Amino acid sequence: MSLRSELLKILHQEDINFLLTNRIPRRLATQWMGWFSKIENPTVARAAIAVWRLFADLDLGDAKRQSFGSLHACFTRELKPGARAVDPDPRLLTSPCDAIVGACGTIRGAELLQAKGFPYTLQDLLADPALVKAYRDGTYATLRLTSSMYHRFHAPHDATIERVTYISGDTWNVNPIALARVERLFCRNERAVIRARLAGSDHLVTMVPVAAILVASIRLHFLDVTMSMNYRGAAEIDCSARVGKGEELGWFEHGSTIILFAPPGFRLCDDIVQGAVIRMGTALMHLPATAV
Repeated sequence: MSLRSELLKILHQEDINFLLTNRIPRRLATQWMGWFSKIENPTVARAAIAVWRLFADLDLGDAKRQSFGSLHACFTRELKPGARAVDPDPRLLTSPCDAIVGACGTIRGAELLQAKGFPYTLQDLLADPALVKAYRDGTYATLRLTSSMYHRFHAPHDATIERVTYISGDTWNVNPIALARVERLFCRNERAVIRARLAGSDHLVTMVPVAAILVASIRLHFLDVTMSMNYRGAAEIDCSARVGKGEELGWFEHGSTIILFAPPGFRLCDDIVQGAVIRMGTALMHLPATAV
């Protein structure tokens, strides 16, 4: 058996995985990774990427570049033109990122799931009574980006970004093992709440990028800001940024999760089920007929 297979076998043991990724100084490890990943040295970058490949199925075949001066440059890589097709149908929201679909479906009142048996509330995650009211009995999709996936995220529809709320917090791992063990995990972690008003309707769609261990850095182009543990800017940022469907909004470092919320009347596309692997631009939700 290869070294990679042995390492993966160890990491797939739930107790060991949880200990290695959560029972360590999470913030210190995240800050160290942020520093190390930005070292501009091609030799260091090649060595780090080689180690990364031992633990993940890293495929750079659709990357715009094949060599990188730092690990950070590989994490936040751009794609070749045309590498992702964005569904142009205005009656659909598309996935903002490459992802594995986690818990998804209809919000029961103001309660939804992070994993089976582990509920949390809209208020705990969004910290805004107006948004709780907007998404009560609405629809949601949890989109998990693994470390080897494309880490940039994009607009799910033509829209105007109206406000961003930054919520500081912890950096728990957001993999399925942690989600099944740590209650209200998404509500504990650092995150941004991005509100977008869809073009041609009054519907408000909200994306919540959630940081995690070794990540804790969310870059937003339309604000020209990076939100991380060192962020000292405004917690509430009003803006009026018009974005087109599929337009790049920003990126994660390393990988994490985006939870997308839509009001009642939206419904998931038939093939959006827990465990599905999807790409940015894939049809995600149907808009209400009256919204088009």
